[in-house]
Amino acid sequence: METGTMSKPANSFEAELSVWIEQEKAAIELIKYIGQFWYEKSVELVLFRNQLIDRSVSEILGFHNYSNSVVKKPITINDTLSLTKELAKLNLAPARIDIGKLAYEWNQEKANFATQADFLKNKLADFIGEDKKKITPKDVILYGFGRIGRLAARELIAQAGKGEQLRLRAIVTRDKKPEDIIKRANLLRMDSVHGPFPGTIIEDIENQTLIINGHTVKMISANNPEDIDYTVYGINNALLIDNTGVFRDEEELSRHLKSKGVDKVLLTAPAKGDVPNIVHGVNHNSADIDSTRIWSAASCTTNAIVPPLFVMENKIGIEKGHIETIHSYTNDQNLLDNYHKKYRRGRSAALNMVITETGAESAIKKTIPQLSGKITANSVRVPTPNVSLAIINISLKRPTTKEEVNELMKDAALNGELVEQIQYSTFDDLVSTDVIGNPCPSVFDSQATQVSADGKTAILYVWYDNEYGYTRQVIRLSKHISKVRRLTYY
Repeated sequence: METGTMSKPANSFEAELSVWIEQEKAAIELIKYIGQFWYEKSVELVLFRNQLIDRSVSEILGFHNYSNSVVKKPITINDTLSLTKELAKLNLAPARIDIGKLAYEWNQEKANFATQADFLKNKLADFIGEDKKKITPKDVILYGFGRIGRLAARELIAQAGKGEQLRLRAIVTRDKKPEDIIKRANLLRMDSVHGPFPGTIIEDIENQTLIINGHTVKMISANNPEDIDYTVYGINNALLIDNTGVFRDEEELSRHLKSKGVDKVLLTAPAKGDVPNIVHGVNHNSADIDSTRIWSAASCTTNAIVPPLFVMENKIGIEKGHIETIHSYTNDQNLLDNYHKKYRRGRSAALNMVITETGAESAIKKTIPQLSGKITANSVRVPTPNVSLAIINISLKRPTTKEEVNELMKDAALNGELVEQIQYSTFDDLVSTDVIGNPCPSVFDSQATQVSADGKTAILYVWYDNEYGYTRQVIRLSKHISKVRRLTYY
């Protein structure tokens, strides 16, 4: 045998396989509890921010490996299963609980508690009891049913659970023919980027409704926002999510509030004027929930760049900077060369890289006011259908290192207020398709970080699914302004 090589016992294959099978059995049992928590108690379990609902056995075991290799908080499937069984005995309020974080804390602190039950009652004291369970569900109307509208519909259905938070009740389009509902259903059912809808969609043409995983959603045809009386469909006090991008300022968006049944309006695009542009996790508390009726979720790019900029500004300080986004083409561009009100966007999106402007610079002023006038931004549209990349080049107020920058982003991704916004990637071969379906608006590429020799300039690379990652931010903001956010333990 050559020097430096290692041999394994002949039965090592069987031994490793046997261990894996036992882990799979534990994961199957964990899946049962995950479903019971979600559909009976409106409690969602996650593992270091990774969704566990509707996940396979292999995916769940992969998340446990992620906790060991990336998060550096080693836990086993048996750790999480044991704690989950104890959680099931508690009278929990609707919540989102990181079972991975709890398992790691139990391993670190078990000497301080007589039992796991005592540990959980201590950690989740504010989550236990009937008085913690009161959430008034909110009706939701999707005004417009394009790329973001359909993803929002998918996500609203996926997160519906017992229906105690957001309830998708209606979708508004300009369709004129009753049979157009079939085309809308097909576009929701199959998606070239995000794949098939995981469930059932039944078209009821006579009643102009879609029945989506048991949720009856009214399909309404209208040309003007103020023409609709939603109360005739049993919809009241609703949140209307405008996905059209046609109405951008307070006066235009106020037209929705003239409709009976609408309580608040959320625009899925950057707003003009005094409408608050919100990046959830950063400035969602800057506007009063009760008095503010019109909101904007800003843009996909703004939601990607603001969280890491927020970290760098607060931890080191930013003198100035420039952001260049390498952005997938959108429906606003022409498929082939043709007339367009903007010169370059008239050229074929599928054949060209196209320089264009981005509204991210102006949105930064609203989300991080102290950076007003310090940041410039531009965009290059490229021939890919989804996922974009922001290159953030910033001059800093003090010297730093690549190691410090990466550690700051890693800490923000795992702790604090931005755990839903930033994902920290350590993959050497990360490319754009790897980010499709990522729920975070900012995927920080730690392997690509650069810092100048004098430590005063840093270049950060942030990937983002400009469709799905942004839509998840829209849903988070929707829950916030509708006061249906569950308790969270991250």
